[in-house]
Amino acid sequence: MLRLPAVAGRFYPANPNELAYVVRRMSALRAANANAPATDAEKISVAACLVPHAGYMYSGAVAGEVFGNIALPRKILILGVRHFPRGESAAILSNGAWRTPLGDAPIDTDLAMALRDACPRLREDSVAHSQEHSLEAQIPFLQVLAPGFSFVPVAMGTVRFEDLVSVGEAVARVLMAAKERVLLLATSDLNHYEDDATTRVKDAKAVEKLLALDARGLFDVCREEKISMCGLGPAVATITALRAMGVTRGELVRYATSADVSGDTSSVVGYAGVVWREAK
Repeated sequence: MLRLPAVAGRFYPANPNELAYVVRRMSALRAANANAPATDAEKISVAACLVPHAGYMYSGAVAGEVFGNIALPRKILILGVRHFPRGESAAILSNGAWRTPLGDAPIDTDLAMALRDACPRLREDSVAHSQEHSLEAQIPFLQVLAPGFSFVPVAMGTVRFEDLVSVGEAVARVLMAAKERVLLLATSDLNHYEDDATTRVKDAKAVEKLLALDARGLFDVCREEKISMCGLGPAVATITALRAMGVTRGELVRYATSADVSGDTSSVVGYAGVVWREAK
């Protein structure tokens, strides 16, 4: 299966030269006052990361700072969102490639099949992926910064906490059994469409749970505080997997809201970039 781009020209540039330039520029912003990319020696090895997936204009700098600071392996497992009510609630694709203006990114069939075998909750389904932007927005970053990579796409809709845990536990088993390093990449935006001050307060509560790898706490605080974190499912599955792999703490790389770009503080979306280093 060849999955064609759904949001090129809207979420990121459709021109390949412009797209590659934008990715490199955003990945060079290592810190608030840094203008040079991290050298290979400076890049850190992580077990997982969480990045946003809005239009690059708004969230690309947050995602780029994460991607520009970590050592990217050749295999990536992406847990994304199923924003639209179509297809399976936990959808995987096991073969083919995803096309962007930069070319085709191949699916890692062996890794995908291992994950499917470990987690019957995941169902093969192209419908859930066909128009989903959360995973697609990550591919150009990987194409520029990790040429030759292969990946597994998983789109997760609204499911029960117990189902999210079962996905996370299966991910942990597969990654711990893998013969080479696999990056677990989760994608989520944080609170949506409230004012900037409210969003920052709510997002801080979610980020606290992410950094502590508190899956139940994250699930509950988002429900109780009405934090509209679209990637709650991928995030819960990711920190469940990391706990099982012996990881104990995350690091916030960068936080922002759309108001940092637009200047409109009345209705914003929050974005966080988080990394979790490998267990020692």
